[in-house]
Amino acid sequence: MIIMALNCGSSSVKYQLFDWEKKVVVAKGMVERVIVGDSFIEHDVPGRPAYRLDEDCPDHRAAIDLVIRTVTDSQHGVLKNVNEISAVGHRVVHGGEKFTRSVLIDAQVLDAVKEVQHLAPLHNPPNIDGIEAAQLLMPKVPHVAIFDTAFHQTMPEHAYLYPVPYDWYEKHGVRRYGFHGTSHLYVSKRAAVLLGKPASECNIVTMHIGNGVSHCAIKNGVSVDTTMGLTPLEGAVMGTRCGDIDPAIPSFMMQKENLSAKEIDSILNKKSGILGITGRYTDRRDVIEHAKAGDHRCELALDIEAYRLRKYIGAFMAAVGRLDAVVFTAGVGEMGAAIRERAIENLEHIGIVLDRERNAGAMTRKRESLITTDDSPVKVFVIPTDEELVFTEDVVAILDGSYTDHMQFEYSFAKKDFVRK
Repeated sequence: MIIMALNCGSSSVKYQLFDWEKKVVVAKGMVERVIVGDSFIEHDVPGRPAYRLDEDCPDHRAAIDLVIRTVTDSQHGVLKNVNEISAVGHRVVHGGEKFTRSVLIDAQVLDAVKEVQHLAPLHNPPNIDGIEAAQLLMPKVPHVAIFDTAFHQTMPEHAYLYPVPYDWYEKHGVRRYGFHGTSHLYVSKRAAVLLGKPASECNIVTMHIGNGVSHCAIKNGVSVDTTMGLTPLEGAVMGTRCGDIDPAIPSFMMQKENLSAKEIDSILNKKSGILGITGRYTDRRDVIEHAKAGDHRCELALDIEAYRLRKYIGAFMAAVGRLDAVVFTAGVGEMGAAIRERAIENLEHIGIVLDRERNAGAMTRKRESLITTDDSPVKVFVIPTDEELVFTEDVVAILDGSYTDHMQFEYSFAKKDFVRK
């Protein structure tokens, strides 16, 4: 059984094909610059040279059609025809309050996703376009929606409600939703295995750090708080997003610079964060390199990011009580040893004892690593995330009728004998 995972962004389509019987990825890749022009596909099959093809994709349907033609190509593909795909799992960023777990997509589900697209105007519309395009191109296979927000629907009211007029919540759904749910789910389950305890007995702070950044407070295996809010703009410092700021700043700057609401929203989402501080960079590798060369603003960006990470560890430690572990994941979390060190050094007073040598050696996306000392009361792990595996297992379980709440459903990666391939 071959499961396809699709992640449709505003100008990209990421895909992966997973052989469920063999438990291996057989192909993955991405179509970039969809809609914007000069689009191309990069296709990767284990054991083969990477393949690239330039082809114009004016919309997501053209991009997904290119994906299908590539994976079934006689020379570069891995399938004889599209009928070998048993099901498709689609990433959907925002499910609002309607979805607490992954679901089989039908007309009612798609309508419900459309109803909340105003809560994620940059993400849900391309997700919807991808679903509709894939359904047209693969009408005979089941399609499943996997929601970024679902994992966080266990948050209590006092954590997800904002201290604003209550009718904003009742009329417009203004509340904290959280994102990166599949990533937080995966790494928290893996951390429980590494701790040698059931997930239901673990209190963990997970830190997903890439261009987008979110942290999650997990108590007894479930999300009780998270940094991103109504939208992915709230929370930690990110590549181009500001994260937490004084809410009066937007109106203040709108008056000072004569900016529209749309313009200030674009600045806070696309020109702030690490880019806003450095003025040039979002890639932390560039920031670290230039900080070492004496660039003060790059050094400042690292200090600001690390300081915010440290503050959230402390805040979420207070939220969960006894803390078992902190987990770093995603591109920067997995590869950014310098940022991890700045964030957790000198935290012995709260039970975190960094092993600098272990941390420096944890610079791979292929291995799970402990970066604290053996006697550190709170363990800190670097765990490569695998959101696509969550997609795949949700899809398979929905097809065979075994899918249920994540605390009851037994994922393969939550087992002691799991081996990452």
